[in-house]
Amino acid sequence: MSTALRGFALRGSGLRARIVLGYAAGTLLVSVVLVGVTFLLARSYLLDQREASLTRQAFADANVLDSRLATPGREVGDVLSELVPSGGADVVLRTSDAWYSSSLDVGARDVPDDLRELLRTEPAASVVIESSDGPRLVVGLTLPNADVEFYEVAPLTELGQVLRTLAAVLAAGALAATAAGAAFGVWASRRAVQPLEQVAGAATRIAGGELTTRLPVTDDPDLVGIVASFNSMVDALAARIERDARFVGDVSHELRSPLTTLVTSVEVLGGRREELSPRGREALALVEGELARFRRTLDDLLQLARLDGTEMSGTAQRVSLTALVREVVADSGRPEELLEGADDADTTIQGDKTSLERAVRNLLDNADRHAGGARAVCVERQDGAVLVIVDDAGPGVSPEDRERIFERFARGPRAARKSLPGAGLGLAIVAETAARHGGAAWCSEAPGGGARFTLSFPAADR
Repeated sequence: MSTALRGFALRGSGLRARIVLGYAAGTLLVSVVLVGVTFLLARSYLLDQREASLTRQAFADANVLDSRLATPGREVGDVLSELVPSGGADVVLRTSDAWYSSSLDVGARDVPDDLRELLRTEPAASVVIESSDGPRLVVGLTLPNADVEFYEVAPLTELGQVLRTLAAVLAAGALAATAAGAAFGVWASRRAVQPLEQVAGAATRIAGGELTTRLPVTDDPDLVGIVASFNSMVDALAARIERDARFVGDVSHELRSPLTTLVTSVEVLGGRREELSPRGREALALVEGELARFRRTLDDLLQLARLDGTEMSGTAQRVSLTALVREVVADSGRPEELLEGADDADTTIQGDKTSLERAVRNLLDNADRHAGGARAVCVERQDGAVLVIVDDAGPGVSPEDRERIFERFARGPRAARKSLPGAGLGLAIVAETAARHGGAAWCSEAPGGGARFTLSFPAADR
């Protein structure tokens, strides 16, 4: 694998995989170096020991041969046939340009010229040669009393087997060390990534509205600063959200008094509508419409202020969404045939009934206000979740606006173009209510045309 490909593989893998790969590669590199050095040192040591042993053996066999040749009348060939070298070695002799061998497998061809040249200046020498049967050690020395060159050829088969066994053992040890390094890398990667996973989990819960989430206190000096900074950030964020929600609630509440006064005054004027001029009646109708819109906006702001940064545990109860939607449809004067759904027992969730009613009513009002009314309302259970589906009769919502319309004060281009009533808070309340109950809200295309708004909530345990 090239350097570029290795770099691409590392970039494409996760942090945990890179840590494991780093530990495994580092362990493998160290193991290969140690195995190589150990094998070379062991090979050199064993070869030196074998060479010293064969040299001593050759000197012993040469002394025996020299003593026998000192006997008058003894021929080199006869003495060599009586010699039994130890260790399975073979003996080759040269005297008066004649060569003698104790075995048919070896002869003058197995004595290298380099060794013969060394014996001209050295009393003894040895070399390793390669043969068809494997490496051999040739030890040469001279017998000056008999004018004989003595060569003993010993196979190194046993040494080769020992070295192969040693290489196999060292290779297995290197693989075992690499596996151990990878296992340690898995453990180390888990320890290294665990703080990041904790931060990611805490951030996810905070994004879901659990502003009481904090990272646990740690004694790790490398993480103390990070944990403290993260928790301080969450504290500041929670305080800011609480201040904003309190501000919205306070403003909305304070506006109720002058709004009540205005509504009362307008109602008094409305009681004398016939006494007003046509232009006065037109102005009164305009003021009544704006006051109604103002009241709805204040109610929405107060509802959002109650949803922001609050927990649902105090008001949670078992609620049948089918019964709740049927009640909302009936209270709004819509036909009962509008509702299609499952049995009450199948659509029970744990939630705040008041806020759920408000969310369903907002979906129906949104359909009436912007899409010509709701065509169908369905309540069903799917894979542990209860869905409330509202299909409208409008032209639908473009894909690029399907997420934006759930933002606060967001209004579609059609509503803005036609100056339709509403401040763009109804669907924001729907999304906040769904999130507060652990669910979600989204918009899609209805099968029969128009837009489909879906509310999803976790089903309650039976």
